[in-house]
Amino acid sequence: MAEKTKQKAKRVFINNVDSYASKCIAKFLSACVVGAPAASDGEMETEEEEERMTTAFHIVGTVSDTSEEDRPYVLEEYLHLNQDELLPKLMECDIIIYNITQHAEQVEEALWAVTALNNKMGTFTGQKMFILVSTVMTWACSKPVNLDDLELPFTDDDFRRRRAHPNFKEHIDLEKKVVKMGKTDRTLFCTYVVASGLQYGMGEQLFHFFFKMSWLGKENEIPVFGEGNNIVPMIHINDLACVIQNIIEHQPKLYYLLAVDYSNNTMEDIVKKVASVLGPGKIQKKEFEEAYLTEDLTVIEIDSMRINLRMESVHLKELFSIRWVCESGLVENMELVVEEYRQSRGLLPIRVCVLGPPAVGKSTVSKHICRHYKLHHIRVKETISETISKLEDTVRKADAESEGSAAEAQELLSSLRGSMEQNGGTHTHTHTHTHTAISTVTLSPWLIRPGPELLDDQLLVKVMKDKLMSNPCRNQGFVLDGFPKTSEQAKELFYAEDHESEDGTSQMSSYNKKIMPEFVLCLDASDGFLKDRVMNLPERLVQEHGYEQEHFLQRLAGYRESTVEDNTVINYFDELDITPLYLGNHHTGWPSCMFNITKESQESLGAFNVSKEISNNEPDCLLLMQKIFDTVGRPRNYGPSSQEVQQEERRKAEQRMRTEAQDNAEEERRKAEEAGQRAAHWEEWAQSVPMRNYLMEHVMPTLTQGLIQCCTARPQDPVDFLNMQYFTRLMPSVPQFVLGFRLGLILGGGPEEKQRAPRGRCEGRIGPRRAQASGRMDGGIVLTRGKDKEEEEEEKQPHIQQGG
Repeated sequence: MAEKTKQKAKRVFINNVDSYASKCIAKFLSACVVGAPAASDGEMETEEEEERMTTAFHIVGTVSDTSEEDRPYVLEEYLHLNQDELLPKLMECDIIIYNITQHAEQVEEALWAVTALNNKMGTFTGQKMFILVSTVMTWACSKPVNLDDLELPFTDDDFRRRRAHPNFKEHIDLEKKVVKMGKTDRTLFCTYVVASGLQYGMGEQLFHFFFKMSWLGKENEIPVFGEGNNIVPMIHINDLACVIQNIIEHQPKLYYLLAVDYSNNTMEDIVKKVASVLGPGKIQKKEFEEAYLTEDLTVIEIDSMRINLRMESVHLKELFSIRWVCESGLVENMELVVEEYRQSRGLLPIRVCVLGPPAVGKSTVSKHICRHYKLHHIRVKETISETISKLEDTVRKADAESEGSAAEAQELLSSLRGSMEQNGGTHTHTHTHTHTAISTVTLSPWLIRPGPELLDDQLLVKVMKDKLMSNPCRNQGFVLDGFPKTSEQAKELFYAEDHESEDGTSQMSSYNKKIMPEFVLCLDASDGFLKDRVMNLPERLVQEHGYEQEHFLQRLAGYRESTVEDNTVINYFDELDITPLYLGNHHTGWPSCMFNITKESQESLGAFNVSKEISNNEPDCLLLMQKIFDTVGRPRNYGPSSQEVQQEERRKAEQRMRTEAQDNAEEERRKAEEAGQRAAHWEEWAQSVPMRNYLMEHVMPTLTQGLIQCCTARPQDPVDFLNMQYFTRLMPSVPQFVLGFRLGLILGGGPEEKQRAPRGRCEGRIGPRRAQASGRMDGGIVLTRGKDKEEEEEEKQPHIQQGG
């Protein structure tokens, strides 16, 4: 065998590699490999052959902003480079790809790049290729190929006749300049223009508005703006990347190529199919002007949805052998595209089954899980009611077109009524529509009650299975509350019907992966705990859940008997390698860790928003829900919308204002109360006893201790020392100016004496400032009075006795 050399990977530059189209193209090209020839027997010859399977392209490119997203398919990323910095990076690359289908501001940069490269052509050490990924919007206003045959499609050869949409004039001018610059010397610098159809797949961009609205399921009808009869030329984004790969590898002589699939889907066809596979299945036509009022749609996207062109990529068939992903278009491959959408955006359903004895708290736990993960709470009673309502609506609204489905609905409705009547249903269920009451069917107050089921197992399983297979449950996921109850029900519910899979193998013997729970939670508690819980429930809940004493004890006994059998629901899940999460203790009731929840523990669960989901009356659920959330993991759905974020911010602001108002009111009340207490104490001190008795009882003991300490400490200002260290500390409710006044009276005599007292030997300052004149009675009192000998002897005597 001739010696083969390892081929060097080509360096490819792609602008805005963090945008939808550029990212998908980069991922596709980075996965391409070269140098993997097969031996004659179909097996690899040696390890050297495996080594030659190297990456064909090394991807580098610009990014619009910093991001924590990991992009392993990009070798180098450039952020906010100016032209002088970017040009050397382009010169290092073999292939330069500029995508201008999403961001109009990239047109100017692409024009600069192709011009700069063309001017540097004389310095090239090898051939360079420039590929401009443009859009069919540069054809949007083209006149028909044949006025007598409006269904005749445009082809690549008609590119000279193309007329751009008014908002895409710069795009078509750039296309012409790119083509012109590639004609100078194709051996050094060859250029190509790829007019891409509207792109779809791998998470969506242009059609994301319709996919998201359908997935969320909040609207009963998906809007179609305008008549919807315009034909939209499209291409799957991976098919577009494959076209670019073929251009790089084959370097065709043609420099302008159309890249569209072989479909002629109208806008109405597209939205209707999206709504059918992913959403409610219904559409509503609206005036096209309403599209401009939709925040989630950009002007470029709105303009693109109005295009009306029949196009055919003739040269793709002639020049390349493309392995199409969606050759027949979006509508024909909607199931595949929807699955790509879910996987690319991480919108994977979370399916949970909660099992346990009656009254153990299955519904409470299920509600918390549904609220946190935005899942659908599936209970048997509500599901049967909802099914009957829908069947009645189908029968009532039947017309010529839906005659077949109405007959099937009537047959199933009759079967449900017959089974329920046979098992003792007595509750009258009534619907109103346009102010007209329509009698319906008899139901039991609780559709799953102690004793025999209201529905036969076959009908019950069908109703539940249809619910789990509905689009909302397949989109977001569900929490199956207390069902199935037996292993037979589980096998029938999750059994995959006989149909051929995509690879042609039968799935008859396998389970249905679309509805099989990922997580099984098994709650349990002691019988005594459950009985006490039921006894403390309000009568309304007892009636609603069928927890009357006799019925509850029968159901509890039946559950305990079923769990000791070998063939249980838990065993069924174990056999499928779905390990149940056991929560609770059969002997002691709820897990011990659920009690004594402190405030700190509740705050530690803040990352899961548990405090919002569980009321203050249910603190015992906090750690249980924490364990469940840790097991299930992070939510897999859309984050809050901009409107929801604004509403949450307003709610927090209002809550903060209410809290501040309450705190201010409480502070004012506290201050008023303290003021009242101070006033009462002052009046009591001033009037209840003679001054001398009061001073001897309340002041002199403290003052004596203070004077002793003052002699020991020898402070610079003895009066301040006494005031701050003793009076303020021991009598905090008395204002400082009052203490200062009292102390001044004690040390300096009464006010009448101060008015006539001459300046003496001792000065004392009480308060924050020193007064220069005698007789000051405020916070800056200066006490100046000489003592008579009799007074000094009289005051000195008790000090000696008390101070030792």
